Amino acid sequence: MVAALRKVNCAIDSLFVIGIHTLSSSIQSNRSSTPSLAELIVSVKKTLPMVSDTAGRLNLSQLKSFLGPAFKGLILQTSRGAASTTMKTAHDVHFDWTYERENTSMTKLYNAALSSQWNAIDLDWSAEVDPLSISRPIIPDAYCPGIVLPQWALLSDKEKAKHRQALLSWMLSQILHGEQGALYGACQVVQAVPWLDGKLFGSTQVLDEGRHVEVFHRYLSEKLGRKYEINENLYVLSEFLVNDSRWDVKFLGMQIMIEGFGLGAFTMIQNIVDEPLLKNLLKLIIADEARHVHYGMLALQNFYRTELSEKELREREDLAFEISLLLQRRFLAHEIYDEYWGNYLSLKQWDKFVQESQLMRIFRKSMFRLVIPHLKKLGLLSARIQPRYRELGLLDYLDGKTVYEMSEQELLSPVGN
Repeated sequence: MVAALRKVNCAIDSLFVIGIHTLSSSIQSNRSSTPSLAELIVSVKKTLPMVSDTAGRLNLSQLKSFLGPAFKGLILQTSRGAASTTMKTAHDVHFDWTYERENTSMTKLYNAALSSQWNAIDLDWSAEVDPLSISRPIIPDAYCPGIVLPQWALLSDKEKAKHRQALLSWMLSQILHGEQGALYGACQVVQAVPWLDGKLFGSTQVLDEGRHVEVFHRYLSEKLGRKYEINENLYVLSEFLVNDSRWDVKFLGMQIMIEGFGLGAFTMIQNIVDEPLLKNLLKLIIADEARHVHYGMLALQNFYRTELSEKELREREDLAFEISLLLQRRFLAHEIYDEYWGNYLSLKQWDKFVQESQLMRIFRKSMFRLVIPHLKKLGLLSARIQPRYRELGLLDYLDGKTVYEMSEQELLSPVGN
């Protein structure tokens, strides 16, 4: 116990050492981007309990990988107000001079990807979209977290419409930022994966993700007229995966976790929105994302079963859990809280009722029904880790189907409340 506590303290100390170094570099390179002392204090107060909690679970090697991105994303909030961000990479680039193609399942998936390509210009962008419509709400009020607050009843119909517009814009903005991360992650995977079949399919994913970035940005710009900055939790995860040198960790984080969560988010939004253009583009993207998750499973199943030690496998298992927490936190809608509800309740109170809201219940079920079965198939849901997921109510789909075992109808079907 004493040794474990010492590790936690050392981890937290390391966080501030890394932070001081990062802050110093920031001041030297771009003084105007450095947050004020007051902003730093607020960020520390908001995020230190979460960082300390994470530090108590991870080993020192994992902490070393997470703390730099965590300090930059959660404390310094590097992405806040920034037009762009530069991240460093450290992975090997693997050339295959044999050009042998031995994975028939991957070849089949590659051919399916080639025959399933679509073009953003084929969508009906001339369609009229009114995100502020009162007679035809773009999403139901029931999914707006603030609906349970007494202040909601005092809002005019026009104000409620602005809340609906903001919520959908926020959700799609986070998806857009995730798709940009997936684009760069796919590029890295093509370079790092050690066999040609994986590189060939990965090249189709690069095209897919580029198209997803294009359509989400266009929809936000032309149809909703709003775009939110990247959530700090998603920023931390994006930088962590870009920085990590291990190709299988990139696969796990991007193909299984982020793509799996994204697939769940897409199906949920596709089922609740009342807007034909968005429903159509989401249906196309869902088919793309299902292939990407299947790609990750084909790449990792045999590797995790035959190439990793028990210690390495448990490390991936812990990592998958931490990624799950980060991805859950990205949907707490803190940006909506800051914009509309910060004067009415504390952030802690907001987090509690958002966790219990209809929106979050549907999100959790939609996302984890497509993640938990894959983690189980990969051997990343041992009896050791299951209690952590169970404590969060995330094991409902332990015996569920993987994406490649689902029909299109099953994949698109709504989940219950």
